[in-house]
Amino acid sequence: MSSVQSKKEAGSFPRTKVWLWISVVLIAVFFAAPILWQILTSVKLNEDITAIPNVYFPSKFTVEHYQSLFSRRPFLAYIFNSAFVASISTILCLVVGSPAAYGLARMNLPGEKLILTGILIVTLFPYVLLFLGLLEIVKAVGLGNNYLALILPYTAINLPLTILVMRSFFLQLPKDLEDAAKIDGYKTWGMLVNIVLPMTLPALATTGILTFIFAWNEYIFALTFITEEAKKTIPVATAQLGSANLFDIPYGSIAAATVLGTLPLVILVLIFQRQIVQGLTAGAVKG
Repeated sequence: MSSVQSKKEAGSFPRTKVWLWISVVLIAVFFAAPILWQILTSVKLNEDITAIPNVYFPSKFTVEHYQSLFSRRPFLAYIFNSAFVASISTILCLVVGSPAAYGLARMNLPGEKLILTGILIVTLFPYVLLFLGLLEIVKAVGLGNNYLALILPYTAINLPLTILVMRSFFLQLPKDLEDAAKIDGYKTWGMLVNIVLPMTLPALATTGILTFIFAWNEYIFALTFITEEAKKTIPVATAQLGSANLFDIPYGSIAAATVLGTLPLVILVLIFQRQIVQGLTAGAVKG
């Protein structure tokens, strides 16, 4: 009886494994198909893009769409603008949010629960609703067509999330290390910079990537606060791509701009993937 049961189990295991692999492949194809379609569209000839029925895998490839981005528009400037705004916003979030999170985690501040409740409410608040108020502020202060018109709102929007995530990591650190550092003569700021923050690199990488991606992809504020061509960001420039013909939609150029706009984020995630995984999984298992 046991031998028959063992044979059944041996025969069912490969079947389960096959279904598992089929599911993995289908999920991978489902998520990779739009990306592959954009990449193929960016290197297709215009005739293949507009052909009916669709040409999924063209026989000829071209880089004309990528060349047109840099010959007709200052696309390098767009990339620089997005990178500059997103980088400064991310740095400000980490520089301001980390000490704030440490103070909320360790210093027993008066009204701490009220402060945390306010931060959580701000995190859940739809940032689009701030648009009209920020527009009036930008007009009153004269920040139109200035990088600060994007850096300051992006920092303010992402700062609450940065504080909450970093605070949860600080709470997981053993206090014995901080007590030992105080005995060795470290003060609060020196201890935070030299001991605590190096131990929370996964959290810094995770929150930094999230902040950077938001600032890189944000569209509404960048569209409204920046109208000068040389200071536009990639999402705005991509949406405003046009062609010589009023009725012709430049699908190839738009696909090429999308690929170039996504590539830096992919590279960034690949570089910090280990820290991101550690940051996302930290605290899932005790002990």
